[in-house]
Amino acid sequence: MAEKIIYAISDSLGETAEAVARATASQYDKEQIEIVRIPYIDSESQIDEIIADAKRGNHVICHTIVSESLRKYLHEKVAEYNIPAVDIMGPVLNAVGTVASTKPRMTAGMVHKLDQEYFKKVEAIEFAVKYDDGKNPSGFEKADVVIIGVSRTSKTPLSMFLAYKKIKAANLPLVPEVPLPEELFKIPAKKIVGLIIDPFKLNNIRSERLRAIGLEDEANYASIERIQSELEYAKAIMRRLHCQVLDVSNKSIEETASLVMQLIDKNRASEGK
Repeated sequence: MAEKIIYAISDSLGETAEAVARATASQYDKEQIEIVRIPYIDSESQIDEIIADAKRGNHVICHTIVSESLRKYLHEKVAEYNIPAVDIMGPVLNAVGTVASTKPRMTAGMVHKLDQEYFKKVEAIEFAVKYDDGKNPSGFEKADVVIIGVSRTSKTPLSMFLAYKKIKAANLPLVPEVPLPEELFKIPAKKIVGLIIDPFKLNNIRSERLRAIGLEDEANYASIERIQSELEYAKAIMRRLHCQVLDVSNKSIEETASLVMQLIDKNRASEGK
């Protein structure tokens, strides 16, 4: 029995067309059906070559071509030569077009671009987890931003929020009794953001935290004297680093993240990225 071919063609990667072709071929387990994926179609001459091969061997074409001009040309050619062909995306685009309030972009590779954005987000989230709470200062160099501040200034939630915006954020708690990692002084000051907070607000936050874990809120961790001492230490470190400082006393995570993202955008613009 002669082998049949399904040409899975696209003006992008062609993964969708190939997946449909393979799913279809699997239904014909007694047939020899080869799947030939041809991605990045961008000219009529490429379509002409495929048409010639399909006509010669009595093969099938399925496609996810988005370009209107190339889709029109392909439709005309398969009709002219009576070649079995399936437009996978066309009917769906038309159906959605009857209910959508906007027109489709008609831009090839949008799924792939979305996939890339998704993986950037996952990578940033994994980064935030790996380099949270100063666990691994070696990540500071690879970070888009390094967030520093005393305990309970929302460094971790801020890092995670930024990660969902595809920004790689590491963070480091500033504790007077804990030596600072040398990596902190090897990165540009513009990559560092220091968080400060009103001592009485921090007192309330820490007291609530202690009660939540079943400890007395009179512990030294929540005392005003300890908090003021920590904040003075943190401010001295920030002055030494010459980094950007944000007061988060009355800011939500979203507001702080917005300011940090503006800073990162400014840094990237100055670097020509």
